[in-house]
Amino acid sequence: MFNIKRENEGIQRTLTREELFTEIIPGTEYMTDVGNLHFKHSGKNVLIPQPSSDPNDPLNWNRKWKAAAMLGMAISSFANGFGPLSIGPQVPFYMAEWDKSVDNVLNFTGICILVLGFSNLVWVPVARLFGRRPALWISMTIGIGSAIWRATATSYESFIGACVLSGFACGPGETFGPILVADVMFLHERGFYMGLYQWAYWGGIMIGPIVAGTMSDRYGWRSFWWLNVGILGFSLVYQICFLPETKWTREAKNLPTTAAFLDAQEKELNQVTEIESTNGNDVPGASQTAHISLASEETLFGGPNRNQFLPFSKYEKNESLLQALWIPVRVTAFPIVQWASFVFSWSASCFLVANLTQSAALAGPPWNFSAAAVGYTNLALFGGASFALVTAGPLSDWISMRATMRNNGIREPEMRLPTLIPFSAATLLGGLIVSYGYQYGWPWEAVVILGYTLLGMQLAALAATATTYAIDSYKPIAGEFLISATVVKNLWGYGLAKFLNPWIVKSGYVVPIMVNTALTMFFICLAVPLFFYGKRVRYWSANSKVHSSS
Repeated sequence: MFNIKRENEGIQRTLTREELFTEIIPGTEYMTDVGNLHFKHSGKNVLIPQPSSDPNDPLNWNRKWKAAAMLGMAISSFANGFGPLSIGPQVPFYMAEWDKSVDNVLNFTGICILVLGFSNLVWVPVARLFGRRPALWISMTIGIGSAIWRATATSYESFIGACVLSGFACGPGETFGPILVADVMFLHERGFYMGLYQWAYWGGIMIGPIVAGTMSDRYGWRSFWWLNVGILGFSLVYQICFLPETKWTREAKNLPTTAAFLDAQEKELNQVTEIESTNGNDVPGASQTAHISLASEETLFGGPNRNQFLPFSKYEKNESLLQALWIPVRVTAFPIVQWASFVFSWSASCFLVANLTQSAALAGPPWNFSAAAVGYTNLALFGGASFALVTAGPLSDWISMRATMRNNGIREPEMRLPTLIPFSAATLLGGLIVSYGYQYGWPWEAVVILGYTLLGMQLAALAATATTYAIDSYKPIAGEFLISATVVKNLWGYGLAKFLNPWIVKSGYVVPIMVNTALTMFFICLAVPLFFYGKRVRYWSANSKVHSSS
């Protein structure tokens, strides 16, 4: 009987790969049962990654705890984005306070952006080794301190120092969202929740200037930073009380992906099997089939335990600090990571252009907006991002699922990429309207309501789609690939903050803004070769050790 089991296991492995009609590499997932191979399901969806049988596994948490985790992710992302880039409407107040030029004041934004870009070289390894909770707690505490410093700064140099500390503290706002989504949510759910993360983070950046302009007009610029202290404090309290540790070490037997499962089957011949025949009786010989049962029709039954609310999780002894620091550098060699980084970075730069120019452009003729009115223009950006939240993520998931059904249940990360098409048009149109509207004094309704809305829409949609594609391809390094993205984004952002205004003074608005828009469109268009050859690109890194990272 034992020999029959081993023989039929070998037959089953061969049949499984033949029935798939494709090579299973990291990122490629099979979304339905294959022959006698049965995965865990939720309704009609195969669950990728495959959860363990432990109810404390974040993938097994009930909907209440998953919602609490995603709400915590959204709150922390919003809180980290709310303050640092809210300088725009406050520029005249800082110029008057310390007798500085526009370029000097914009250094507050540029320096904060620069430090933020490199801060995740610290935060992501800390989260990998010690857990998400301690990294979030420490960063929020530092953020509260930096906001207090800003509110009490008595000199230009002191405020610059507070900006440096603030940039370091708010790094997790850019990288921890995708980490938490990958920890808690399944593949078929990620599109929406990645959109939620982008909406919350960029929503904070867009709402911040609205509040900053109004409060500075009525109560002085320091009042805004005291409000920031309160928002960061609320986020910290929520994380302590309602955001359990989501880091979970998965053993190979827990079958995190289709590829990992099939590779494990090649190595492990002692799987539990059931010898079945069509009439329900044991029949020796070739008529027997191996039935590998991994199935449980519903998995959302668990919740966190007390240990997942501790300040620190167990240190990962099987992973060194050097390795945790090396992985972010290693993944920069992956073309998909680089592409996602560039799309994320330049879609954000289109928004940053609006953020950096709104005060100088709209406060002058022919519009002559007040600081509060300049702040309110960010409502258009936020409205565009909100529209993208309810369209881009669900559209991405729907397109992927439809393509999976047409592909016999085989899901490829590249199936998300067609979602970029309508939002790339928004990028081009938004850049044209804002640049020409600024230059030629178009009605503010065209510049703000149409142009800003399109820029907000493209930001949330393009960033979410690109980052979700990269996570689908390299799930174990969801945070590490965003280090590359944030470094690129914030280096370019620092350059914009430093040189955009002098460039505009010399050349006008059209050339600088459209050069940035053209670069964004160039990187978006690289999705076309990735759509056709992305799987081959993933094959190049299929044997990389990053796929076994926890």
